[in-house]
Amino acid sequence: MAVVEPVEAPGEGRRRLRLRSPATLEPIGEIEVEPPEAVRAAVDRARKAQREWAALPFRERGRILLRAVDLLLERQDRFVEVIVRETGKPPAEALAMELFPACDALTFFARRAERILADRRVPLHLLRTKRLRVVYKPVGVVGIITPWNFPFVLSLNPTVQALMAGNAVVLKPSEVTPCSGRLVGELLEAAGLPPDVLTVLLGDGETGAALVEAGVDKISFTGSVATGERVAEACGRNLVPCTLELGGKDALIVCEDADLERASSAAVFGAFANAGQACISVERAYVVSEVADAFTRKVVEKTAALRQGPSGEYDLGPMMWDRQLEIVERHVRDAVEKGARVLAGGRRNPEWPGLFYEPTVLVDVRPDMLVMREETFGPVLPIVPVRDAEEAVALANDSPFGLSASVFTRDRRRGEALARALETGSAVVGDVLAAYGALEAPFGGVKRSGIGRVNGEAGLRSFCHTQSVLVERFSRRSEMVWFPHGAAKSRRIRRAMRILWGTPLGRWL
Repeated sequence: MAVVEPVEAPGEGRRRLRLRSPATLEPIGEIEVEPPEAVRAAVDRARKAQREWAALPFRERGRILLRAVDLLLERQDRFVEVIVRETGKPPAEALAMELFPACDALTFFARRAERILADRRVPLHLLRTKRLRVVYKPVGVVGIITPWNFPFVLSLNPTVQALMAGNAVVLKPSEVTPCSGRLVGELLEAAGLPPDVLTVLLGDGETGAALVEAGVDKISFTGSVATGERVAEACGRNLVPCTLELGGKDALIVCEDADLERASSAAVFGAFANAGQACISVERAYVVSEVADAFTRKVVEKTAALRQGPSGEYDLGPMMWDRQLEIVERHVRDAVEKGARVLAGGRRNPEWPGLFYEPTVLVDVRPDMLVMREETFGPVLPIVPVRDAEEAVALANDSPFGLSASVFTRDRRRGEALARALETGSAVVGDVLAAYGALEAPFGGVKRSGIGRVNGEAGLRSFCHTQSVLVERFSRRSEMVWFPHGAAKSRRIRRAMRILWGTPLGRWL
């Protein structure tokens, strides 16, 4: 059972990969793996194209992205068809979680990049004879490596930010979902993006590794911790900045005063949307004991009502990668062997031939189980009763990951206090899976969940290098610290230090 298989072809030439539908296991196409020399050539072309692209005004760049929105609306049916064929996710989910946020990202950054990246005049507290401007300049060529779980929007969103900042982009989507990633290049080319400003390279890990080593000026990577570590090592060795959005083990905290109807619905959606294959999926639920039984009953009832399948109207599609399905099976098997009970699911769905795993609810889990320590990245929800919300926060923080988390309570002030106590890059009060969709909010993780941020002003500016420009405001023959040195200068410096930091007036100034 596989989604990606090497194609054995006689003779010499580029390697090829055959793709199979995760829903039906039927062949859906082949791709040719781009070799390292093709990657380097693409980066060279991008570097030449980037200069003219960066010289365009923001509004010209933005017009192309806004034109892409119009084209995406026109072509949405075909885009959904490609995404569903490669991932098996429900068409409604492809619309809501791939195309809808793609339209939003294109519009958001096209309209706001000029303001966010405008020169900033910063007043100086001491060097009053000078004027400071902070300037944001594109880094040059950005290599973007993206995953298979949301293959279109997670390819498009960082690409849009890099382009609006004035960079050229070489994009390498996952070999598991290459055609969905290739749609980004097709869309922006049709919208009028100049040649070589964006190049989409298809291939596997060899192609991605070649891109990291090809002399790009930044790497933006979304994927597993293991691969992220290798990317970070290569970037560190080459002194290339990188943004790494890696794994998560997101916790959901349910307080005793929570609206259990909403909290249970959120838990089911947060754990099982996209078949649990989201970096910010709910992977652990900590519920205050006095409401834990009622919460669990509601979760099990709502889980049982979910429809899973490859076609028609359904809520859950298959796992998208056979290797990930094996991880899910190993985590559930380990939990059951150590005493966990399965209240729903717990197995592959026997009704379908594809990579379907039933939405699973576990109780009686312990902190030492794999399902509580490692990223499961599948439709599995362990529920743990806790003494109080403070214990829930402590358990949520007892993790090597720190991407996002959710808190449910009717007291918003208390919810925000609990959210602030969580060791995560983001936290949501009263909702799930919302952190990435708020484009004003910088998104990323702490601990082993990553480095850097995408989205928000910080994310857009991360595709630039910051230049400080100091300009002398007055024409003078010399500065106090210039040559020559001597006793008189030392006295003047001591007097200035005493006035500035040794007197109330100086400290006030």
